[in-house]
Amino acid sequence: MLEINNLSSGYGDIQVLSSISLSIQQGEIISIVGANGAGKSTLVRTIMGTLPAREGHVWLNGQDITKLPTHQIAKLGIAQVMEGRRLFNHMTVEDNLLIGGDILCDKQRSSENLTWVYSLFPKLESRRKQLARSFSGGEQQMLAIGRALMTGPKLLLLDEPSIGLAPIMVETVFEKLPEINARGITIFLVEQDVHRSLSIASRAYVLEHGQIVMSGTGAELLKDDRLRKAYLGI
Repeated sequence: MLEINNLSSGYGDIQVLSSISLSIQQGEIISIVGANGAGKSTLVRTIMGTLPAREGHVWLNGQDITKLPTHQIAKLGIAQVMEGRRLFNHMTVEDNLLIGGDILCDKQRSSENLTWVYSLFPKLESRRKQLARSFSGGEQQMLAIGRALMTGPKLLLLDEPSIGLAPIMVETVFEKLPEINARGITIFLVEQDVHRSLSIASRAYVLEHGQIVMSGTGAELLKDDRLRKAYLGI
């Protein structure tokens, strides 16, 4: 579904990613793990076109999307849940969701997606007329995921979904990811919580200093002594 080849990017004079290559098959849950500053969020931004690639290419279902603007990439079926959530806080929960559905230009599909999002996160429906800013961090994360799902994505990019959340809300969010995946949505998960991330991953990549240093199934990497010592303190 997604193929990345020799991708490099950065900010100003700072090179963050260097020759990243990886692939994602349809239906997988792929995790990217690594320490702060490893380049995880930079990789997501480069895939989405909000940060231009300096070298390399990104293909989605065989189409080169490397230089496409972000809104066109979104229309091709990639949705991003950004770190920090970036909601429209002055708008209601339902209006935030409906904005996500606007990209479909199909009221029937948007209505069907809204029904599904409400079934996935019932609290959003019960509080649909409240302003987004009245929500806790965990509730806002559910709303951000719901808004991305309203676009009907083929591929969902999640950038640090657990950051700043209470443990119980982290558990709630991660419990929903296999359910989202079971609906046929491929998931690309960028996350600092290595154990939780690898536990649900089909495959995973370990990023260090802007380069991929390890890869394998989630189960394989959880058993790897180098990773356990470096990231799990075991």
